[in-house]
Amino acid sequence: MRWALVKVCLAVTTMVVVAFAVPLGLVIREMARDRAFSNAEREAAAVAPALSITTDRDQLERVVASAGSDAGMAVHIPASGDTAAVDLGRQRAAADDIATVRRLGRASTTEVPGGSTLLQPVALSSGEIAVVEVYIPEAEVTNGLTTAWAVLAGVGIALIVGSVAVADRLGVRMVRPAQRLVEGAHELGEGKLGARVPEEGPNELRLAAVAFNSMADQVVQLLANERELAADLSHRLRTPLTVLRLNAASLGDGPAAEQTRAAVAQLEHEVDTIIRTAREAKPQTVAAGPGAGCDAAEVVRERMAFWSALAEDEGRKVRVAGVDRPVRIPVARADLAAALDALLGNVFRHTAEGTAFAVDVHNGEDAVIVLVSDAGPGISDPEAAMARGRGSGSAGSTGLGLDIVRRLAESTGGDVRIGSSVLGGTEVRIWIQLDGREPVRRGHRGSVRRRRPGRLVSTFNRPRSLP
Repeated sequence: MRWALVKVCLAVTTMVVVAFAVPLGLVIREMARDRAFSNAEREAAAVAPALSITTDRDQLERVVASAGSDAGMAVHIPASGDTAAVDLGRQRAAADDIATVRRLGRASTTEVPGGSTLLQPVALSSGEIAVVEVYIPEAEVTNGLTTAWAVLAGVGIALIVGSVAVADRLGVRMVRPAQRLVEGAHELGEGKLGARVPEEGPNELRLAAVAFNSMADQVVQLLANERELAADLSHRLRTPLTVLRLNAASLGDGPAAEQTRAAVAQLEHEVDTIIRTAREAKPQTVAAGPGAGCDAAEVVRERMAFWSALAEDEGRKVRVAGVDRPVRIPVARADLAAALDALLGNVFRHTAEGTAFAVDVHNGEDAVIVLVSDAGPGISDPEAAMARGRGSGSAGSTGLGLDIVRRLAESTGGDVRIGSSVLGGTEVRIWIQLDGREPVRRGHRGSVRRRRPGRLVSTFNRPRSLP
């Protein structure tokens, strides 16, 4: 593209220069010729007044000498009566040409060796016609013509070179963004998802770069969503795995029971491996669209009906509050169920049998708070638990449970906090913003909250004042 543009510009500029330079050169040559003949006419006109007064040879020689052209001027006076013909200066024109000018009475030019002559008729007082001959050398006709043509040629060459240079720069300006676009496409095709193209160059290439970068962002987002979906689906398998593990624990002793428990442990290990692998890229959560949402109270009742049966088998006390009337939230039903299963599964996984737990739903003016608390030993390092919820799993946990909960809350403008519950164990608070605005809060999103159990009830009644 670059050399094609240079060739086109070279051809066009050359044609333009030739189209203007050739006629201009001819005009300059005609102007130089006209200048030379105009000077000759002025010299001949300077002698004409003297010829109209006298034909004396001496006086005419002085007039010719004073004109400064005695070497190139000749005067031809015809004989009249007793006066003989007078010829001053060197005659270069043919006698026939002089006779013709005298007969016709008008000026004429004729070619002579080394140049041209101007034959100018002048009427004498006697009525005869004298002829003034002015010699015009060829060098005078072409005086300054070579310089003018050289300047004209230089200007033309400069225009051609300049146009080629400009075309080359324009070609580079067009080709480089196109090359970067090609390189970015190759890198993206090779799996380098961070490949982006600078938005520069002509408007069309800038638009192409914007479209490419948008496409690359969409590809990254789609891949992230796929990984997150795989991780979420894998994590949801942990809910039936928890049930299966609890049932396997109640099988007693024996080879079949040990094999069942080993198979459950192996399956759980494989699910954890899938979750960690799928979470290599950090996905982004897309908030629910207009009109989307669910009844949080109904979802909590449904999931607690499932987990209550398991809790009864393990002798756990269960308390549910705030689900006696509908509580609409801008969260998909499946997402809220997955978040609750993740937190309740952690309760069964990380607390001993017989440990009580509770789920409370508090409906405020602009936010809904879901509290999941237990009477277990608590979390020794809540900040590390939240960090696992934001990064890769560690300390025997994938970290995806808290990450699912956090993303659900943040998709509405809310947050998640970990603190101490009134039951003596861990409390996870999910703040779900109802209007999509940033909540008014003092801490950081996804932060750790510690408070005294005695303040729990008053805080529940005022969702806006939660720390």
